[in-house]
Amino acid sequence: MDLEARAHSEHPDELRLWLRLLTCTQLIEREVRNGLREQFATTLPRFDLMAQLERTTEGLKMNELSRRMMVTGGNVTGITDQLVTEGLVERVDVEGDRRAWRVRLTPRGRKLFNEMAEQHEAWIVSAFAGLNPKEINQLHKLLGKVKQHSHDQLSEIQA
Repeated sequence: MDLEARAHSEHPDELRLWLRLLTCTQLIEREVRNGLREQFATTLPRFDLMAQLERTTEGLKMNELSRRMMVTGGNVTGITDQLVTEGLVERVDVEGDRRAWRVRLTPRGRKLFNEMAEQHEAWIVSAFAGLNPKEINQLHKLLGKVKQHSHDQLSEIQA
């Protein structure tokens, strides 16, 4: 039974919508995780780390990586160690800071990531194939409103 099935008609529509969003997210994420494992023998966290590195040629410091991925430094270190061993990323000294280094994709890592990213995009497009372009645009706008409202509420709390 998925999360959405737990909601009943007496629950607020907002709760039922939230559970539907969670269920959809979990289903799509499961497909992506399975695809990455089956086709590339990798995991979603490894893909996510490589995606962060793909956006920059000079690489990122470990603390930048953990902040962007919203995980602990220990998690990033473990994944980075694996990817270094496989020759997909490399550590580069940071000039002026003997304790720090940047992590960046190797040419081999960049090539592999591009292959994975192309397939990842296809999986996501397939996940939304039940919607027409107008519906996709409408859903995107509506979720943007939810995102903005949540951001505004968080800003009020922090003020």
